[in-house]
Amino acid sequence: MISPWSFLFLGTGILCWPTLPSRLQPARLVLRLPVPPRQLLWLAPAVVALLVGGIGASVATALLTLAIRQEWRSRKETTEALARAEQTSAVLRTMVAELRAGAHPVTAAEAAADAVPQLAGELRNLSTAARLDGTLESPVLPSVAHAWNLARRHGLPIADALEATRRDVDAETAFTRRLHAKMAGPRMSAVVLTILPVGCLALGQLIGAGPLTVLTETLIGQAFLVAGAALLWAGTAWSRALTNRKGRA
Repeated sequence: MISPWSFLFLGTGILCWPTLPSRLQPARLVLRLPVPPRQLLWLAPAVVALLVGGIGASVATALLTLAIRQEWRSRKETTEALARAEQTSAVLRTMVAELRAGAHPVTAAEAAADAVPQLAGELRNLSTAARLDGTLESPVLPSVAHAWNLARRHGLPIADALEATRRDVDAETAFTRRLHAKMAGPRMSAVVLTILPVGCLALGQLIGAGPLTVLTETLIGQAFLVAGAALLWAGTAWSRALTNRKGRA
């Protein structure tokens, strides 16, 4: 006859059973992509074009998508750079005002952090380094760190050094805005010239000429399609290099 004590001892033994060391446990297979899936979304049109029009259409679509992606990124970087310059100018203006009122540089940096919350982390890092009497470094606010270090190294008034830096930042920002406005016309012309061949293909398809049939179903047509897309991409890159070229005020 089996007593209840047998089941109790069996359960206790199972609970106390030692687990395998981690080095003896079976390894788990983890699939890691070298590139995040989000970065591969821009290849989706090329995949669709491969299924519809063949390898030539796929390569041409990839080149056109790359041109659009690079243009969008360039415009985004320009907007972010102008916004960062305005924030840097606000930081410098706040710190100069606090220093003119007799505040300590660390206190002025903390006041600027409250005034410009987008750069609060960098300003608090600078104030902490200043408290510890260390070298001030900031990849986001290099002009502020450089002016602060220069004033500390040579015994210059920090307010004067920051004010001079603010004037330089404001002058460079104003010049960049003027240049950006003057290049609006050439940029629009480049966009029109880029879209024009695509519009001509669409117009030819509407009137029954069938250019897409020639470009996707013949070998020489696919070669012309890839060459045309490559020239469009090169044209957008060249126009972007010309219109985004930085000058001096």
